[in-house]
Order: sequence, then structure tokens, then C-alpha cells
Amino acid sequence: MIAQADVRLASTARIREQFPALARRHNGEPVAYFDGPGGTQVPRAVANAMTDYLFHHNANTHWAFPTSRETDEIVVKSRQILADFLNAAPTEIAFGANMTTLTFHLARALGRSYGPGDEILVTELEHHANVAPWHALAKERGIVVRVAKMIPETGQLDWDDFGRQLNARTKLVAIGAASNAIGTINDVRRAAEMAHGAGARIFVDAVHYAPHELVDVRDFDCDFLSCSAYKFYGPHIGILFGRHDLLVSLDLPKLLPSPDNAPDRIETGTQNFEGMAGAAAAVDFLASLAEGETRRARLSAAFAGLHERGAEFVTQLWEGLSMVHGVRVFGPPPEAKRTPTVAFTVDGVSSTVVSERLADNGVFASNGDFYATTLVERLGQSRDGVVRAGCACYTTGAEVDRLIAGVRAIAAAR
Repeated sequence: MIAQADVRLASTARIREQFPALARRHNGEPVAYFDGPGGTQVPRAVANAMTDYLFHHNANTHWAFPTSRETDEIVVKSRQILADFLNAAPTEIAFGANMTTLTFHLARALGRSYGPGDEILVTELEHHANVAPWHALAKERGIVVRVAKMIPETGQLDWDDFGRQLNARTKLVAIGAASNAIGTINDVRRAAEMAHGAGARIFVDAVHYAPHELVDVRDFDCDFLSCSAYKFYGPHIGILFGRHDLLVSLDLPKLLPSPDNAPDRIETGTQNFEGMAGAAAAVDFLASLAEGETRRARLSAAFAGLHERGAEFVTQLWEGLSMVHGVRVFGPPPEAKRTPTVAFTVDGVSSTVVSERLADNGVFASNGDFYATTLVERLGQSRDGVVRAGCACYTTGAEVDRLIAGVRAIAAAR
């Protein structure tokens, strides 16, 4: 852990200079992007890395000519950089279209050894990309999917219920490290200890966690973990961590001539090589925001600084929105462990209308259920969903003030 006094994070102004999207104006107003939980904006370094690959190195892999060998090198380098990001080994990093596709692929492989009476435990906090693949196994293999409850008043996992649902028949625990809808951060290490104690594996959805807290698969003690680069300033590509011994032994659906070594054996078809280069560039962008002797040390310092800024924005958002008559906020309070993502509603105004009116003033915030369908239902908002404001590394306090002022005007005009 790095002491706050030792963290020298790049200024917000310097960070913002690297994002061309921030120059956009809408109805004469500079755009404030609060849609990061659905996909962040991209710094120049990421686009440059992808363009450089496509213009100068574009080829398929494992052939004898230079561009193919250069592609091989980019794949190896990208695995190493993403391994540094997750505190894994390069042979434990696989790429795919996105977290959802990778999770379905992993589920098929795991499910080949499951049968009637076996169980998988998920939670009510999940994005349904960490629900549907396991329910598919229930239909195909006759397994049972159990669901641990959340506490609607706090937006946190009910650990007592989690413990009750976990048993000797549990083969897998599938849990989100953070809720993409309301910002709750789960104690993944605790879940892993409980899962392994019951003889189960654990899969972690870190899509919303990875942009805000530095992932450490060793500290989590997880067996599998997935995230998506487009949530942490990269391109649309997914990343899967799997313990090397498990990736080697998985009964994967694959083409007979394709490589059988890990992690290549989990990657089906020709890969998105420019996406790999972009994902690696996104990690290096984050590492460039602070100082340190190694990439991992720079990432640790950068995330510590970004966490401190994010905590300030959560407090500003939570307190500001809570003071607006007719506005209801959801999720853990600012002092709880959470990401800088706040969900809210305005009484008598649909979430779509709130989002549209904010956008009229250059404030872009998403609305709906964000595929966290069960969670939104448990909050009593299944009819219209919620509005979600997510802060990113380029967010400013002035932008947060603009969002609060916009919501205040919408509430007053009801």
C-alpha cells in the first residue's frame, strides 16, 4: 500500500489534455462525460497504438515474414502488460471480444464437468453477463443456480445469505467485484475464502472494478477474472485471467489445429490484435499518471491517487443530489467502500427524460438498468430504471456541479 503523501498523481488538466473527446461541445456547452461505467473516452496514446499496428504491423500470427513476427511480439507484450495490470503471469492472460463472450466461453468449458445436482452461486448485484452464462448451464446440464441476496437499503451484499446459499454442492461462485449500477464494492477475498472452503472455484467479474481499483488476482485468490478494456480507457476488447493450471486443464471447445498451450487455447479464431495493442496502451496510459520503479508500482500509485479524487466526487455527488427535493440516490453511502458511480431517480420524471434534459446542457449520463436487471428490480425501479453518473479520471468538480445543477433544475420543473 502506498501512503497518500507519497502519491504524485498527474493533474486533472494534464490528464484531460490527452482526451480529444473532451473538446466536444453540445448545444454550445462543453460535454461532461458521466457515462464511463458504460464505456470511457479514449486517450490519444490508445488510438495511436491501434493505428500504428494497423498501418505498420498488420498480419496474422506465427508466420516467417516481418509483420507476422511483429504481431507475435505485440501479442506477447500485450499479455505482459495486462499481466502487470492484474498482478498475474502472462500465460494467465487471454483476450476475447468482451467480458460477456469470454464468460459464455468459460462457462461452456466448466459446464462440461457439471451435472444434475451441482450448483453455481451468483448474487443479486450482478450484471447479467455474470448471470446468463450460468443459467444457460442450468438448461443444458441440469445444474442449479442459487442467488445470494443484496440489502436494498445499503446496496450491499447480504453475507449471511451468501453463506447460507453456499454448500458442498457448489461448484462455482460467480461474483462481481463492483456493481456497475450503484458502485458497491464486494469483498472478493472473503468470497474466495468461503468458496474455496466449500470446495468451489470462484469467477470474478471485474469490469466495473478495474477502472477504479487496481486488481490483484493473487490477493483476491480468485480462479478466474474478467474485465473489459473499454471501461478503463481502452478499445472494445475483453480480458480473461485464469490460473495457469486451470487454463491448461479446461475442457475447452476449440478447433483441432489451433494451439493447445495456455493461454492461446482459450482464444478462438483470429484475434483482435489492434485491440490487444490498444488495451496495453490503456494500461500504460494509467501507469503514466504516477511515478514508480516498475509498471505495477506506477499503477499502484496512480490508482491510489485516482481513488482519492473519486472519493471526493462521490461525496460531492451524493450530498449534492440528496439535497435536491424529489431526488433519491441508491447504493452505499460515500464513506463505504465503493466506486465513484452514483445512481439516482427524480420523482415524477422518467430516467430517459432526465438523461435527455441533462444532455441538452452538455451533461452525458446514462439511464436504464445497465443489464443489472435483478439489482434494479430489487431497488423497486424495474419500470423505468435509474440515472447513472459515473466519474472517470478526466472528471472535474465543476462538471459534478453542472450535473447537480441540471438535476436540480429538472426536479424544480416537475
